[in-house]
Amino acid sequence: MAFRRLNELEVTGRRVFVRVDFNVPLGPDGSVTDDARIAASLPTLRYLIEKGARLVVASHLGRPKGKRDPKQSLRPVHALLERYLRRPVRFAEGIVGAEAEALSRGLQDGEVLLLENLRFDPREEANDPAMSRALAALADAYVNDAFGSAHRAHASTAGIAACVNDHAAGFLMERELNALGRLLESPERPFLAVLGGAKVSGKIDVLRHLLPRVDGLLIGGGMMYTFLRARGIATGRSLVEEDRIETARELLESREGAAKILLPSDCRVAEDASGRDPGRVVAAGSIPPEQAGVDIGPATLASMGSSLGEARTVFWNGPMGIFEVPAYAEGTIGIAREVAKATKRGAFTVVGGGDSLAAVARAGVERQFSHCSTGGGASLEFLEGRVLPGVAALEGVTP
Repeated sequence: MAFRRLNELEVTGRRVFVRVDFNVPLGPDGSVTDDARIAASLPTLRYLIEKGARLVVASHLGRPKGKRDPKQSLRPVHALLERYLRRPVRFAEGIVGAEAEALSRGLQDGEVLLLENLRFDPREEANDPAMSRALAALADAYVNDAFGSAHRAHASTAGIAACVNDHAAGFLMERELNALGRLLESPERPFLAVLGGAKVSGKIDVLRHLLPRVDGLLIGGGMMYTFLRARGIATGRSLVEEDRIETARELLESREGAAKILLPSDCRVAEDASGRDPGRVVAAGSIPPEQAGVDIGPATLASMGSSLGEARTVFWNGPMGIFEVPAYAEGTIGIAREVAKATKRGAFTVVGGGDSLAAVARAGVERQFSHCSTGGGASLEFLEGRVLPGVAALEGVTP
């Protein structure tokens, strides 16, 4: 990957447009309930401040569909950013145009300006060239540190790079690309992938792309039941994507799938997913017709743990069950701990996906992984082998 790194960019005394990912969850009172994405951007922002750059910071939040929505304003983020950076941060309501340009030109070395939610302007998601030029007018150099948005060809992630001569990847972007690139290009063997989550449809491309590259593919979560059905196994009332059964069968019956895909041998089942029924463990082939699978079982967890114990490279994305219900979180928490153990034994481990990261935090092992990816959909698309527009723009490539 031929992108310029941040420490190769001259920034002192220059206005630097920094695209970050501040798409954080807000509570009913409008306050930020999880600041992980803000914290992830701080090394890049602090570096630029220390180097005397004049920062123009920009992000989207939510899906306002090109209209101003006070409930999706970056104002709550602005307050946190001032606290974390320990300095005043200016705020541009106008995003682009005369007001924003005046504020950007008024910045002194080390000062920071935060723009209002980029998606309040419909031209952002349309990657409108006029919007790209308007954003570029705010800066002398461009830094993209929003890996979580790199799979979107928007004005602030792709179009602007063609309008600014100097651009580079931020520290977070660089870490993400290096970690995920290592999985595809030079993994130490054995390389195991653990994939969970509700649906096969959301992971089918990454399944196909990873299968030839891994030594083992461990499947859990709701998607396991589509694979079980593909093997002719009754799944009761478990979640099954009927239109993906044939795809799952093709993967299982392929030469590599037959050798590498490991399905759960047992699971926890319950009458409903509310948690009122704590459920019981049954063999994967013995799910009662009136019950649904809600988590992997202890034998499966032990088997996966044994496989992970021998791994030298691990990628994990997706919970093993209905993780948000405490009664059905044991499998997901268990996998978090097993992957953390693999890290301690010297394996290179990458975890991604909101629920997986939440499980890592709940298990208290968030610092025991080689890399925790903030990318979500971007990390999966990268591992699918797709060109990410935000990365291609930094490399000067038209995706």
